Amino acid sequence: MHPDVVWTATKDAQPARQAALASMDAVVRGAKAEWLELFAPDAVIQDPVGKSPLDPEGNGHHGRPGIEGFWDNTISTAARLEFHIHESFAAGDEVANVGFIRTHLPDGSIMDAEGVFIYQVDGDGKLRSMRAFWEFERAMATLRQG
Repeated sequence: MHPDVVWTATKDAQPARQAALASMDAVVRGAKAEWLELFAPDAVIQDPVGKSPLDPEGNGHHGRPGIEGFWDNTISTAARLEFHIHESFAAGDEVANVGFIRTHLPDGSIMDAEGVFIYQVDGDGKLRSMRAFWEFERAMATLRQG
């Protein structure tokens, strides 16, 4: 696991938890193609859930084209991303991870988004959905120079 994925929660094997770990690892390494392959063709990303400057209509990012657009418009704009997960609760085909994502921006500023990050997989272990429950304004309040 890449050192920018700080995982102090249980790592007990469970398909959704394994997919979440693979997703985080691919993101911090900038491995876009590898990350996209983790998703089912009809998957949905809601990050954050609901309306925000990242998703003004609050409908999420659907299918491979939408998910690739999410990467291009959000993930790729960060200079560096870190995941800090301190709790992980798996049930059925989903996992809810609790922690924060630290975003290092190109101008040297840093922002932390605390939240609950829920991943769901299909029968093949592909991600069907990724829903991130965090508050945009609350994260913006943590913005600081690095």
